[in-house]
Amino acid sequence: MSHPFPILMRRSEVIDMAEAVRRTGRSSKTITKYCRDHGIGRQIGSGVPIEISAPALEMVMHGLWDALELLREGNRSDSRVRRIYDHLGISPFE
Repeated sequence: MSHPFPILMRRSEVIDMAEAVRRTGRSSKTITKYCRDHGIGRQIGSGVPIEISAPALEMVMHGLWDALELLREGNRSDSRVRRIYDHLGISPFE
């Protein structure tokens, strides 16, 4: 299976594994699988904590695949993407 291009993340939208687990109620193993399967996280080296895109994780949790692909393309102005940023209370343009 090929891995998708990763989501490019801004500092304001990055959460750590503990926060991702808290927000979703899923295990760290499941979140790690989401990161790998959907390209919603990054780990810059072995033993370095995974950084996760909060908006992308929210999109995965709600099955908003069109919005996820728009975010992956860098389209933060589309209403389907902005809706998630608004829901999370963060700006898509910071």
